[in-house]
Amino acid sequence: MQKIVLIGDPVAHSRSPLMQNAALAHLGIAARYEAVRTSAEELAERVASLRDPTFLGANVTLPHKQAVVPLLDTLEDEAARIGAVNTIYKHADGALRGANTDAPALLADLAEAGFAPAGRTALVLGASGAARAAAFALAGARVAALVVANRTAERAEALLADVLLGITDETGLTPDGTPPPTLVALALDDPELADYVAGCDLLINATALGWHDDETPLPAPPVGPHTLVYDMVYRPTRLLHEAAARGASTRTGIGMLLHQGALALARWTGREPPLEVMRAALGS
Repeated sequence: MQKIVLIGDPVAHSRSPLMQNAALAHLGIAARYEAVRTSAEELAERVASLRDPTFLGANVTLPHKQAVVPLLDTLEDEAARIGAVNTIYKHADGALRGANTDAPALLADLAEAGFAPAGRTALVLGASGAARAAAFALAGARVAALVVANRTAERAEALLADVLLGITDETGLTPDGTPPPTLVALALDDPELADYVAGCDLLINATALGWHDDETPLPAPPVGPHTLVYDMVYRPTRLLHEAAARGASTRTGIGMLLHQGALALARWTGREPPLEVMRAALGS
């Protein structure tokens, strides 16, 4: 029996084991997926243990998506640009390779929601590994403007500097010759944030605030019917309830979880992921 693990802290809430074990059983693969709580102090040892032949790989969740990067042998190009990894898999020689399946998963789920980012204004709350994936994905999808608001504006500024570097060449243009999106970094307590929230087409919560019922990164968000409010937490949250009360469309992160998990499974097994089996296991 081979193993795949979810590395993070906390992990008890995760629904990935349900989804991945259903997929592995459907494919007839003798492997088991389990969530393993891993502190920052344990991270290096946990990643090193993946080199054992019994492991197919791992998922990585908060707070380790950036910290895990230097512990790996190689990175896929997109993971290197983003600077965050949520999937670890192996080369034939056993080397550990990092991928970011969060970014394409977000775009896939937005497409399922009928939202096309191109030409729109997007606002991302947070500057963690999940926020980095969202920011790079949206910039690559040609949003007209991208706002990142974080507890500290300095981290938001650093993230957007990395985005600009990752999507432009020496001429300052994107590879297809178009200008990059307008980029704005703010602190969550900046008085100007309310105006940006009111004007955005897409608002994404990429912080951990929302796992508990009374938590929200943005109380009483001034959104309206023109806005899709997307919370990466994969259950209804206070942010989504308050946004819906103001007429906004809302979406949890369960679809993003599904798509990133399918992309990860393909890397671990080389098999076509049974997407509908995985969706059914999540109850989505």
